[in-house]
Amino acid sequence: MKNTSLKIFGVLTSIGMLIVLLQGALVTKTDSGDGCGATWPLCFGQWFPDNPAVETIIEYSHRAVSGLLGIMVIILAIWSWKKLSHLRETKFMALMAVLFIIFQGFMGAGAVVWGHSDIVLALHFGISTISFASVVLLNVLAFEDGKVNIPAPVVTKPYRNYLIFVLIYTYAVIYTGAYVKHADATYVCSGFPLCNDQLIPDMSGSLGYQIGVHVAHRLFGILLGVFLLVLMIWTIRRFHPSKILVWSSVITFLLLIVQIIAGVSILSANSYLPPALFHALTITILFTILSYMVMIVTRKPVK
Repeated sequence: MKNTSLKIFGVLTSIGMLIVLLQGALVTKTDSGDGCGATWPLCFGQWFPDNPAVETIIEYSHRAVSGLLGIMVIILAIWSWKKLSHLRETKFMALMAVLFIIFQGFMGAGAVVWGHSDIVLALHFGISTISFASVVLLNVLAFEDGKVNIPAPVVTKPYRNYLIFVLIYTYAVIYTGAYVKHADATYVCSGFPLCNDQLIPDMSGSLGYQIGVHVAHRLFGILLGVFLLVLMIWTIRRFHPSKILVWSSVITFLLLIVQIIAGVSILSANSYLPPALFHALTITILFTILSYMVMIVTRKPVK
């Protein structure tokens, strides 16, 4: 089997990156960002903190696993560059994986040492999502290498542009979702789809800004559902010979439904953490599948 070691390492790195992403979400959703004080990479000035609190364990384990995965991503990128350089997408994906894992690490360290605004902190999850998607696509390239018929569906320019737009818009939705948590706006709206039993809630009080943030994310998410529905119908009607495109479009739409259900359940669940982490997981997988769709529709068809 071709590139067996690279494939195994890529799978392990992809799984590890997913763990890092969920750990980061756990840090945010448990307010454990200050679990090691304002020191980095040490925790309260120690390599191994004495009698750590739960928040300290969450934050420090995230740092440790992130550091290990950072090294693994760099190894995967260099390895892929050497073994898969004949594939058009390899160098771009390798650069994306390395740049975003480094950027992600610096942002996390900077947030600890100097602090950042909620607007900047919300970028951290989005950057992690791009980093994860890049690693997964590198792994996909390793599995495709040597195959005769790799996916390269022929699509129209409007469809390709629309797909790229949906990918970019999905990233915007990810950002608004992360900002909801950092702006302490998770529970300012009760009920769904109405906010506090109002179609247009009052935003004039002390919580007006947070309500606006929450409502904006809901609208962004609902609109994403419309865009994904259009994408699915368009794909099935016009490009049904490409099974990979059809199934990818169907799965992304279904994931969005699951994503909305998970988001709504946060408001009523007895425990906030499980649905919140599942919420983060589904949007990450959705974004990665859309990234894969963009990758294959931008390929030149094999003649």
